[in-house]
Amino acid sequence: MHKIINILKEKKSIPLDQFINISLYDKKFGYYMKNNPFGKDGDFITSSQISNLFGEMLAVWCVSFWENIGRPKKVLLVELGPGDGTLCKNLLNTFKQFKDFYDSFEINLLEISDKLKKIQKKNIKNKKVKWIKKINQINSGPVIFLGNEFFDSLPIKQIYKNKKLFFEKYVTLSKDKKKIKFLHKKANRNLVKSIRNLNLISTGNTIEYPIEAIKLLKDISKKINKYDGGLLTFDYGYTINKNQNTLQSVKKHKYLHVFNKPGYSDITSHINFKLFHQILNKNNLNVKKIVYQSEFLKKIGILERANILSQKMTFKEKANMFYRLKRLLDSKEMGNLFKVMFAQKKGRNFSLGF
Repeated sequence: MHKIINILKEKKSIPLDQFINISLYDKKFGYYMKNNPFGKDGDFITSSQISNLFGEMLAVWCVSFWENIGRPKKVLLVELGPGDGTLCKNLLNTFKQFKDFYDSFEINLLEISDKLKKIQKKNIKNKKVKWIKKINQINSGPVIFLGNEFFDSLPIKQIYKNKKLFFEKYVTLSKDKKKIKFLHKKANRNLVKSIRNLNLISTGNTIEYPIEAIKLLKDISKKINKYDGGLLTFDYGYTINKNQNTLQSVKKHKYLHVFNKPGYSDITSHINFKLFHQILNKNNLNVKKIVYQSEFLKKIGILERANILSQKMTFKEKANMFYRLKRLLDSKEMGNLFKVMFAQKKGRNFSLGF
């Protein structure tokens, strides 16, 4: 908090995306750089922590995709923002059951936080796993990119539309220099041109421009086009053409104002999946339809797998497993809120889960 106030005293105001970037990723101050936000004792919980079956289904999907592209002798998996390492650990446990695949794969974990990297290293003990900090460190393939609640944590710009005028959202200090508040400044021509080119001007006044996600999607597309492979990503978001303010902050599983505890709470926004689809198509990838998480997991066979496992369980274990599955699949919980998108190299037509 003090760091942001000091920056604002010096610079007067900064764009929203810069505020989010400092709050989450500043080396000393950033939320992800000094906290472990994952799990019931943290600030939020992810699908892989709710049930091991989530990771098991993703592992089955990866093996199936590998078979579809001809069972190459080497295949690289890249997990984007691996959290506390739970998903990677679950993937590894399942991969051991597929010997040919296990002999072929390697995992790269894309992680910029040294704090989280230490936690991941405690959870993952496997020589096939390496850590990277940038996409350009990838120099082999085919490569499968996996993201679970990753893109929602990247900084966004917000532009307010008032008739034919556009104003970018900035962050500044109150007159007494003690509180942070929003400020709107006339958006520059290049920014307006960018949002026009992306067809982001439609119904609604608040336009969200995921500037960092777009850069990353372009980098990922280059690697897939060069080495073959695909991108499978899970996130909460929307598929309708409507501009809306989805910026939110979470602490201890509860929502709070984004200015309440910067550096001590998570800041996220919902994913505009139609925009992602558009970006990936422009970068020569074949994008399958976007589906609900519940549909994807059911098509891979999560319920059948649960029924098989339940046969050797006590009543209490069975009840626990199906309660966790309900959280993943129920339309009122994560089942419909979370969407799944898959993009692959042009010419490929793998469709498991879609």
